[in-house]
Amino acid sequence: MSFQAYLDTIEDKTGLTPRQLVTIAQTKGLDTPATKAGEIVGWLKGDYELGRGHAMALVHVIKNGPKISSKHVGSTGAHRDASDELWLDGKATNPAQAQS
Repeated sequence: MSFQAYLDTIEDKTGLTPRQLVTIAQTKGLDTPATKAGEIVGWLKGDYELGRGHAMALVHVIKNGPKISSKHVGSTGAHRDASDELWLDGKATNPAQAQS
């Protein structure tokens, strides 16, 4: 599953875009360098019933922003992404979704 697919599934499960969840994390003070991944995972599991894999994808975005490694961009593996910039504003508005 691509990184973007994880975020799209999170939107399906929670009804919130990744950007909305990042904003909620910020209001809870979970976006600081001192915040442990386990704290964010616990919040996402408790409030949204997200599993660890999906929660860890969001941990990356909360702590590092939408930029990801270009390692899998353009590859043919299961973890390939179309871009090294993740779309956080929802599947319906993702220009890359319209092209597929």
